[in-house]
Amino acid sequence: MTKKHHYLHDEKLAVYEGRNFQLKNFNTDYQGNFENQKDGVQQLEADKKKLYELQQLLFATDNHALLLIFQAMDAAGKDSTISHVFSGMFPQAGTVHSFKVPGQAELDHDYLWRTTNCLPERGRVSIFNRSYYEEILVAKVHPQIVLNQRIPGVSSLKDVDETFWKNRYESIRNQEKHLTQNGTIILKFFLNVSKEEQKKRFVSRIDESKKNWKFSLEDLEERKHWDAYQKAYQKAIAETATSDAPWFVIPADKKWFMRAAVCNIIVNRLAELNLKYPELTDAAKAELKEAREKLMRE
Repeated sequence: MTKKHHYLHDEKLAVYEGRNFQLKNFNTDYQGNFENQKDGVQQLEADKKKLYELQQLLFATDNHALLLIFQAMDAAGKDSTISHVFSGMFPQAGTVHSFKVPGQAELDHDYLWRTTNCLPERGRVSIFNRSYYEEILVAKVHPQIVLNQRIPGVSSLKDVDETFWKNRYESIRNQEKHLTQNGTIILKFFLNVSKEEQKKRFVSRIDESKKNWKFSLEDLEERKHWDAYQKAYQKAIAETATSDAPWFVIPADKKWFMRAAVCNIIVNRLAELNLKYPELTDAAKAELKEAREKLMRE
């Protein structure tokens, strides 16, 4: 009996428009149709092979780019998910960018500048480990950050009001609309971990010596703002989810499912493009034939 294919690109994960979006309705330990971890790992390995082939097609056709954005609370598993998925990608045509606290050069530009510089060119993939979304997530929880950006007309916290955030959501929507209209596919992943699971992972980082380097006291400080971050993610996803640049709220309590889901979504989206290797002209084929003959005469 043929085993049913696990198609993870479904409405339980996808947010194509945010009008009715409610983050609280997304289960952090959902595991789709998988019966167990073994099934998920097998699916991931199969999809990684497909991803490698599809990415080579993307590179060869050279008319689309792929932007993958990862956002999450601390310890949700961004790094490990990117590592697992990227291991199945065509390395010459992909790059991972991790965005930390902005430096002085970045603060001297608008907040989209540093990520715009890292956007993928046609045929290539860029993975953003955090992104411009930090400017409507971390900055919203800690609005003092905005004051450090020296924006004209924003001189006190009272200026960082609802109109300010509305304008930022609009800027991001416009940026992503422009990119998609010009051939960039955008897939945005929010790795949705529960507060209890985050606690377990923090404790593990403390108790296991090999993981000590991952732990920071700053993580505990940010954990105090858990509810504020959940509200910020709720609003950010609701305001910026579109059919062309959807969000995927990926359950992150089970890392094996998270990785399988992310990889499967990417594979399915690339497959929808129906990419074909470029066909050579008759003249180009003749040149190849001539080149082969020269090689065979050596």
